[in-house]
Amino acid sequence: MNPYASFLGTLDHRQVIASTPLRLREFLDSLGESRANQPPAPGKWSVREIFCHLADCEVVFAFRLRQTLAEPHHVIQPFDQDLWARNYAAYDAPSALAVFTAVREFNVKLIGSLPPEAFATPVTHPERGTMTFQNIVETMGGHDLNHIAQIEKIAAVR
Repeated sequence: MNPYASFLGTLDHRQVIASTPLRLREFLDSLGESRANQPPAPGKWSVREIFCHLADCEVVFAFRLRQTLAEPHHVIQPFDQDLWARNYAAYDAPSALAVFTAVREFNVKLIGSLPPEAFATPVTHPERGTMTFQNIVETMGGHDLNHIAQIEKIAAVR
């Protein structure tokens, strides 16, 4: 159900999602925009492109969270991240981070406002089957950690 569960391990997914914007800001501050634009290898995303992807995904997560709560038996619409990435040249890293941060803060407030029973709300993913609102939130955390690990590898190369 959560292809990113292994990244979470025993970490609290809600703490992870709340702390990710600051971690990304720290990466950008330490790398600088110039270095954030350099892909680590041909065909691999730069830090800027990872930020763009995270911003795109946060918008998608926002929509999925809200539809799951509002529409009984909602079916999630998958998307092709590589097709969406075709437009990443249009965005700079600070703009992508600003979008991610704003939407993430909005999502964290929603998640924190919900009663426990809301997390059991079912939703269907065409590729993953039946899951719950809780699974979406856990996926957000694991997805963050996956990309943070990629950024850490890029940042480690001098």
